[in-house]
Amino acid sequence: MRILVFGNPLVPRDSIALQALPFLQERFPDIEFVEFDAVESLEKEGPEPIILDCVQGIPHCEIITDLARLERASRQVSMHDFDLRETLFLLHKMGLIKKTQIIAIPVQYGLEPAVQEVTELIQELLEQEKN
Repeated sequence: MRILVFGNPLVPRDSIALQALPFLQERFPDIEFVEFDAVESLEKEGPEPIILDCVQGIPHCEIITDLARLERASRQVSMHDFDLRETLFLLHKMGLIKKTQIIAIPVQYGLEPAVQEVTELIQELLEQEKN
């Protein structure tokens, strides 16, 4: 499994996924976590990317698969979220991406609950992958 990790280390409200990254790498040594910033090459990641990012408007960590919901949820996070959201919509429309799973962390969430909840979500994804 490969998880693309988005965020901006210079913007505190947009860096929680990057802050959680070392803890997740320790918990899941067999997963390839990739810090990903340039959405221009997102289509090269295959037809079913898994993304870890922060999202505004959600109460707890969750997996978002409905891009229309992502559009409503991440409206005010940062410019990269606008670019990511728009890029995902476009790649889906073009058929270059078939399915996207976004492991979403609420903006300004605490690091400890983020790591714990994301750990549970990744374990769910691993279970689904087995079946």
